[in-house]
Amino acid sequence: MKKDVDEHAERFDELAATYDESSGDQYMECLRLVVEHADPRGDDTVLDLGCGTGAVALSLADGAGRVVGRDVSEGMLSKARQKASDRGLSNVEFGEGSFREPNYDGEATIVTSNFALHHLDDDAKRDAIDVMAGYDPRRIVLGDVMLFGLPDPEAPFYDPEVDDPATVGVLVEAFTDAGYAVTAVERVHPQVGVIVAERR
Repeated sequence: MKKDVDEHAERFDELAATYDESSGDQYMECLRLVVEHADPRGDDTVLDLGCGTGAVALSLADGAGRVVGRDVSEGMLSKARQKASDRGLSNVEFGEGSFREPNYDGEATIVTSNFALHHLDDDAKRDAIDVMAGYDPRRIVLGDVMLFGLPDPEAPFYDPEVDDPATVGVLVEAFTDAGYAVTAVERVHPQVGVIVAERR
């Protein structure tokens, strides 16, 4: 990890006020695909890790029984809570938690994450995926910066000073090692995609 959890939290606290307005096309397409693939039922509890301002969690609230969002940035969480309140949603809760320590001990039948895991190094990503799998969800949906090939040094999608994206192969292997079958890989951009993993 190129920055520690506290440094990432401070960075995103500063970005929270304008984060939604600064989201690009690739982020929005990943969001759409994560929501589409998560596809919760009324009896599902969704755990959304790295939830940010609640884009995934709030989009899934109508279809799910319960949605739990976790993030390290209180600024992002505050905005997520305000959006939930503005929409009158009572089945969504947001709280502090990281990928390795989500601070959630309930059930999660679906786990999601969008544009967050790439802040971790590859070993920490594997640990995070093991934590996701530890909830024994039937489905995990990950949208993120991920490398389908070599990144173009003339047009980097991510900031190498703070981001550390994995190759798709590393992520697929991590899901497989955690006991999940990868059932879909959606390429949004040469450096952005969505992976769907189902419990075997």
